Amino acid sequence: MKLSIRSKFSTGMVFLTIILVLSIYSAYYMNKVSNETGTILKENYLSVVYARDIAEGLTKVNQEITRSLIMNVNADTLILKNELQIVGKSFQSEKNNITEPGEDKLVAGIETGLKDYTDSVSKYLESPHQVTRVLHLQKKFGALYQQLMQLSQMNGNAIEVKTDNTKISTQDALTQMSIIATLCFIIALFYSYSFSSYSNERFTQLYNGIRKFGFGNYSHRLDFDGTDKFYEISLVLNKMAEKLSDNEKKMALNLSPDAGKTGTISEIQELKSILTQIKNIELEVDALIIRAEDKL
Repeated sequence: MKLSIRSKFSTGMVFLTIILVLSIYSAYYMNKVSNETGTILKENYLSVVYARDIAEGLTKVNQEITRSLIMNVNADTLILKNELQIVGKSFQSEKNNITEPGEDKLVAGIETGLKDYTDSVSKYLESPHQVTRVLHLQKKFGALYQQLMQLSQMNGNAIEVKTDNTKISTQDALTQMSIIATLCFIIALFYSYSFSSYSNERFTQLYNGIRKFGFGNYSHRLDFDGTDKFYEISLVLNKMAEKLSDNEKKMALNLSPDAGKTGTISEIQELKSILTQIKNIELEVDALIIRAEDKL
């Protein structure tokens, strides 16, 4: 089944529209993935930062207590309170930023350890310079530090995994959309080429037929198939050529010697009418030729 020019053109435009929609969707999808990835990575990165801040604060507290024991002086309570306050704020931020499976249990363990460690620091300040209390604090600090490193590593690994997964999913989506877009482009290109070739062929055939009519070859007929505009024009031109051919025959009969002997006024009037019709039709053909040449 042959498609008309309009159908071919419409089909080509459909595929071009699909390519345009895919391009817009690709940009939207990439922007969405970028935003979501940025949010996820930011949450994991903040957990790493919080764990580091808590570890640094506890390290400073532990160092101050150790210094006071070694130098046999009272610990600077202001430093200890400030660092423990910073540790508490960082922990609350981490508690509100749980994203990974199992992170809640780990944070709960850290919370228990921090509370126990803070209580032990308060007791040490009440009775300083006791080696057993310092050793007890060192032990609790070591356990907390290990938990904080585990928390940091958990979120660091999550960043790597999510980044790799995002790259893979994005690459797969781009590959699929590229394949679809390529197929649509090839199909659209095929239809565009087919439309152009079809139009040129039909137009050339029409142009040559009009020129033959213009040069007086009224026996020529345009043979167009289909139901497009070219076919409709060919029917009109073929009727015109048939009419011109009939008029030529009538004019030849009316101009013959025998016809002159028996001619009447009515026949002369009919002859003038035929000549006028031929002249009008030839003018129409000339106009069609001029328009065809302009298009070419």
